[in-house]
Amino acid sequence: MSLFLSAFGLGLAFFAAPGAITAQLLRRGLKQGFFSALLLQLGALIGVTLWALIAFIGAAMLAHNTPVRLVLGIIGILLLLLLAWQALRDAYRGQLTEAKGASARGDFALGAALSLANPLPIAFWLGIGSTIVSSNGRSASGPWSLTIFLAGFLCSALLWCFFMAGLIAWGRRFVTPLFFRLVNLVCGLALGFFALKLCWSLLRLLIS
Repeated sequence: MSLFLSAFGLGLAFFAAPGAITAQLLRRGLKQGFFSALLLQLGALIGVTLWALIAFIGAAMLAHNTPVRLVLGIIGILLLLLLAWQALRDAYRGQLTEAKGASARGDFALGAALSLANPLPIAFWLGIGSTIVSSNGRSASGPWSLTIFLAGFLCSALLWCFFMAGLIAWGRRFVTPLFFRLVNLVCGLALGFFALKLCWSLLRLLIS
């Protein structure tokens, strides 16, 4: 139970942290509503879970494979720059319109792409795995303990997904065109910042 609760709290802290996904979540949620925000987060959760499985099954070599990290990083940079440009464009135009024919599949795929294109979470999972082993003994490295840990993490992540989607959907009624422009401006700058941050990480990887 203590392992489950620890993982539950860790999941809340992990997903509540600001990042590229959070910025895109605000944009799409305010513009398209509850299901768009929810599916975006669920797609991101799939990506995070996949990185977790890769780390926990011992495929840590992927995190240290320079060509793979470069390819994923470049994809991530291009995706973030595209999203930043779209956000800044909407901020300039000041549009506050419903997205007609919005694709649920597209929201889910975007969340997964944002998560999978960033290989940094695997370092987080590798660190968590070593912490579990060191704090709980050899039994913690077994399949049952890892299953409990992932269950706690995913439960908190799912609750956070529904909470954030509901909060954003509820707050849409108070959104004015000016506020939407400000949100797009802040999100666009944030997405651009994360693109530059990822680019800097790749440059450091090449230098090292």
